[in-house]
Formats: sequence, C-alpha cells, structure tokens
Amino acid sequence: MGNTLVENQLTLAHETLSDICQKLSHFLDETTLSGLLHDGVESETEYYKSVMSSLRRVLVFCEEGKDASEIIMNGKTFRKVAAEKTLFWIYHHCIEEFFNPRVDNWYEDSRSAYTGKNAIHFSKSVPESMLNMMKSIEGPFQTIREELEYYETDFRTKMIQTK
Repeated sequence: MGNTLVENQLTLAHETLSDICQKLSHFLDETTLSGLLHDGVESETEYYKSVMSSLRRVLVFCEEGKDASEIIMNGKTFRKVAAEKTLFWIYHHCIEEFFNPRVDNWYEDSRSAYTGKNAIHFSKSVPESMLNMMKSIEGPFQTIREELEYYETDFRTKMIQTK
C-alpha cells in the first residue's frame, strides 16, 4: 500500500478514535452505577457493572490506538511499517473489542446492514443514556472498521501463507 493511503488511514483512525474517546470518556465520567440503576432496572446491578467495565476496556484500547497513531503522525518522517502495524493493532483491539467484547454484554446484529438499524444490541435492558451513547460511537466505529478491513484480510492471508 502506498504511503499516502496508509497516512490517510492513520489520520482517519486517529481523528475517529479521538472522537470516540471524547464521547466515551464523557459518558464514563458522568455516569454512576446508582444513576444507571435509577434510570434502568434495579435488579441488573451486576450487568451494569459489567457493561461499564467493558466500556472502560474499549476506552483504554482506543486511547492507546489514538496515542500510537499520534506518535507516528508527529514523527519527522512517516514510518509506513509502523503505521501499518498500528492500524492492524487498532483493528484487532479497538474495533474487535467494540463489536465483539470479551464479555458478552452486547453483541453485533449481523443483519443490521439489511435493516438499516443499529448493529449493537445489549444482552439485557439498559437505560436510554447508555443506548444513546452506544449509538453515538457505533457510526464512527463502523467507519474505521470499513476503512481498516484490509488489515483483517491481510492478517488472515499471512496466517494461511505461514502454514
């Protein structure tokens, strides 16, 4: 891939992750467990704790990806190999963690592309504030996912070739 394409992908990923980090950080800073319980179902304490933990995990990965891309972008020369490794990391940590979280607090509805609805669905009922926040970051995640899918297929190709 050419330097310009990789550089543009890195810039897009950085800007998108910055936006996601801001929204997710604001939500996590302003939201309390007691607030979620007040707005949602009081018997879901453990589920809400688990969802918040998963969201913090996504935020940490996104901040790491944003910081790594910023370091490469601010370098004196553009290091294509480092940028590609960073984009690969962003795809496999940030995007995969959002769409396929380690703990199944939410899941991606693969039919959403056909229905025009949001792809992320929670396993249990959650307050409106959490639904709205997820909707606000799902679009940006979809954007960088589509842009960086090459790094998923490239990884699979390399794995097949090494066997």
